[in-house]
This record gives sequence, structure tokens and C-alpha cells, in this order.
Amino acid sequence: MAAYAPQCRRCLQVAQGMASKVPVEGRAPASQASETGTAGDGAPAAMDVGHHQARGPGRRYHYSLYMIIDVFSRYVPGWLLADRENETLAKRLIEETCRKEGIRPGQLTLHTDRGAPMTSKSVAQLLTDLDVTRSHSRPRNSDDNPYSEAQFKTMKYRPDFPRRFGSREDGLGFVRGFFRWYNREHRHSGIAWLAPATVHFGRAEDVLIGRQRVLDAAFDAHPDRFGGRCPQVPELPKEVWINRPWHASSPHTV
Repeated sequence: MAAYAPQCRRCLQVAQGMASKVPVEGRAPASQASETGTAGDGAPAAMDVGHHQARGPGRRYHYSLYMIIDVFSRYVPGWLLADRENETLAKRLIEETCRKEGIRPGQLTLHTDRGAPMTSKSVAQLLTDLDVTRSHSRPRNSDDNPYSEAQFKTMKYRPDFPRRFGSREDGLGFVRGFFRWYNREHRHSGIAWLAPATVHFGRAEDVLIGRQRVLDAAFDAHPDRFGGRCPQVPELPKEVWINRPWHASSPHTV
């Protein structure tokens, strides 16, 4: 009977409504999800850093692709293709991107995975010096980086994405062309079918107004084709979140 004492005590505690006060032995506490949000006010406020391994010429040879994406506009202001994971190169990528984007102290939240380069002391010190707020994914939760993961999926589903890169120069050529297309030409469903560069550089309103004028003219010419209702262009979200908190109740929140 003594062997069953812990189980019996646990059952008694559950029956008395005390289970929530007693930790379960052998179970680690759940990780707290990082809540990162940004509004489309023209200045980058939250960026997601993604890391992807691309196959190299050899069976066990991979290149490390780092990418920084503006969470609101989906624009990629900086990327890096390296022979291996390297905290020095990751630090340089973040530093140069912040400088290029004119990030002010206290303006930016940077969401990253828990890879060794992104959790290194040198990167942590850089973010402290730049007054950038850090946000990390929960362990073993890949969907905590939804924007960078979605961007990598877009890359891998391109018809010209190679099975392997023949060399680093080969990889650089593909990645450079891809991000040029992605930023300037790709029409993204999450940002009202606009190109990321259009939203990032503040041209979204003018483009949407122009699209609405075209729809209005088409409706005026042939209202029967639209069932008597003038079509409307989709709205650009007002704000976006990584792990949206329960109290963020805006109808435009993504």
C-alpha cells in the first residue's frame, strides 16, 4: 500500500480542487509565448529573424541562410548566406540592417529562433547597445516564427528553387534574385495583395486608391457583371502580431 501513497494523495488533491496548486513531478513548466506586435505607422517596429539550411554540393554540406523580415510589410531588408552558422556574421547582419533601416534606440523588437548564433553573448550585447528588445521562440515551437517560415516556404516552392546549390556563388545568385523578386514583385495575400516594398516604403495607400478607381470604372461600365454591388479592394491590416495576446481585440489584427 505504501507504493500507492503518492497516487492516492494526488487523487485526493484533485478531488478537493487543490491540483492547480501542486506541481506535477517530472514535467517542465510550459514556456511563455513571446507576444510581439507592430502597427503600420511607417517605421519598422518588429522584425523576425529566420534561419534556413540550404543543401550544398555534397551530401552533408549545407549553407546557412539568415533573413530579417519586417513583420508588418513582409519586406526583407537584410539577408546572409554563409558556409555555416556563425554568430559574428549574424551580428553583422543585424547591425547593418538596423543602420540601413534607420532604427532608432527603443524602436525595434527583434524576434528570433533559439539557434546558437541568435542566443550568443555577442548578439545579445549588440541588441543591448542598439536598445533593441529581444524576443525568442519557445523551445520546439516552429510556429513562433510564422513570418520567416512562410517566407522560406515561398522560396522553396518557387519553380526555379534548386535541389542543391553547386557552390556558395551559385546560392548567392539565386538568393539575390529571389529577394529582389519577393520584395518588388510578389503580391502577398496578407498585405492586400501588394508587394512588400510597396507597403514598406509607404506607397500602399496610393496603389489601393488606384485599384479602387479601376474597379469603380469597371462597375460603372458593366454593373450586371458584379451582381449590382461594386467590388472593394481588400484592406491593409492595421497591425500584426506574433502570438497575439488575448486582449488584442482589434478586428484588423492578423
